[in-house]
Amino acid sequence: MQEGSDMAHIALTIAGSDSGGGAGIQADLKAMSALGVFGASVITAVTAQNTQAVTAVHGIPLDVIAAQIDAVLSDLDVRAVKIGMLATPEIIQTVADGLSGFAGPIVLDPVMIAKSGDALLAREAVQTLREVLLPRATVLTPNLPEAACLLDRLVAETPEEMVAQGHDLCTLGAGAVLMKGGHGKGDTCHDLLTDQNGIIGEFTAPRQDTRNTHGTGCTLSSAIAAGLANGLPLVDAVAQAHDYLQGAITRADELQVGSGHGPVHHFHRVWPA
Repeated sequence: MQEGSDMAHIALTIAGSDSGGGAGIQADLKAMSALGVFGASVITAVTAQNTQAVTAVHGIPLDVIAAQIDAVLSDLDVRAVKIGMLATPEIIQTVADGLSGFAGPIVLDPVMIAKSGDALLAREAVQTLREVLLPRATVLTPNLPEAACLLDRLVAETPEEMVAQGHDLCTLGAGAVLMKGGHGKGDTCHDLLTDQNGIIGEFTAPRQDTRNTHGTGCTLSSAIAAGLANGLPLVDAVAQAHDYLQGAITRADELQVGSGHGPVHHFHRVWPA
């Protein structure tokens, strides 16, 4: 909430539902709430999912997705949109059409693979995502394998390769790209925010020894959207989101949810240790 305001600002998440509660729509709404933003949602798919696996995926009918978007945007003063799991080319196109009149910032998280390793985006949908939604993104937030897939290249292994791939994704139309280093190597995790002119933000943190990182990408992208909804400049919104996520990872082991890759602690600033 901006200083001097007595009403919550609104962010919209367009993504899939995670029945286990650690990622997707559920993680998005938790992160937005934790950062003082009212979260609205459009569900694109329902997954049967827990900390170990995704066992079923059901895409929501296209007319229902379109109706959800229209219902939210026609009534709520949405300040920023986060886009996550879209599953198919048809869903991607439906979302793009539904957002055609939206002029605010869009955070695009190209969700392709769950933490369990299960595919969440059809192979034939990658080209549609690249052509239809990537040019609408204020900021794209791929991990290293996702960036490589979007560019049809090998996964970046050095900061120089990360910057180069971020630049090339901007060339495809994204306003900025946050190259997330969670899949990288070394004791320090590097996230690089780039635009066509190079690095505009660098965010580092010690690589934490925990298996409970389910939903980190969803959480980070929705936290960025929350910052943008509250009127923060992009670099500041990413910095706030990065700090929030690191705290959520640090406290993740306290939750003890599930027997696989558990979720991060979205409410680590509220729930006592």
